Amino acid sequence: MDFLTVISEIKKHSDPNDREGMARFGINPQYALGVRIPVLRKLAKTIGKNHELALALWDSKIHEVRIFASMIAEAEVTTAKQMDSWVKDFNSWDICDQCCMNLFCKTPFAWKKAQEWVGKEEEFVRRAGFALVAALAVHDKKSDDKTFIQFLPLIHKYAVDERNFVKKAVNWALRQIGKRNQNLNREALKTAHVILKIESKSAKWIAKDAIRELSSKRFK
Repeated sequence: MDFLTVISEIKKHSDPNDREGMARFGINPQYALGVRIPVLRKLAKTIGKNHELALALWDSKIHEVRIFASMIAEAEVTTAKQMDSWVKDFNSWDICDQCCMNLFCKTPFAWKKAQEWVGKEEEFVRRAGFALVAALAVHDKKSDDKTFIQFLPLIHKYAVDERNFVKKAVNWALRQIGKRNQNLNREALKTAHVILKIESKSAKWIAKDAIRELSSKRFK
């Protein structure tokens, strides 16, 4: 499919009711069509990987089309420059998370960008850094425990960020690291208990939620 055909196909599945409901889930409805993720994934499977098309589709600015672009983009040819460009366009948590899970975590720049982005002040750039770590905890089968443990001090540092989309991503990263294996579970719980002592509503929420999940018997 070419650019116009893909746009047309995605628009066929637009649902005004879904679009109106997006705001209730904290999703920015600007440029949105109201197309569900399973529909996008099904279409992406029929097309396969096409990086050139993905780059063109991203420039459309359409919410679901950008998510779709992350599904068909090729991690092998994705550059650090492209990642920095796309992350600056993030205006909603779902685009952020989908790009991190579908594409960014599979690139050779994933860890480097995660470390860079968590230090940025922009809400969705910082979220992307932590969302990327959460995705890596699931998909990166090669990195050792030390790689993840080295990121725990950054989770501690930014646990005081009170912005909703950031604190949820910090919590997500901590929980995913702790679910990777028993050793990381212990390390993540140690970090959570330290965070719990910080006088910050965000930090206490992050810690309590992580401790509740990571203390489950299934991790013992």
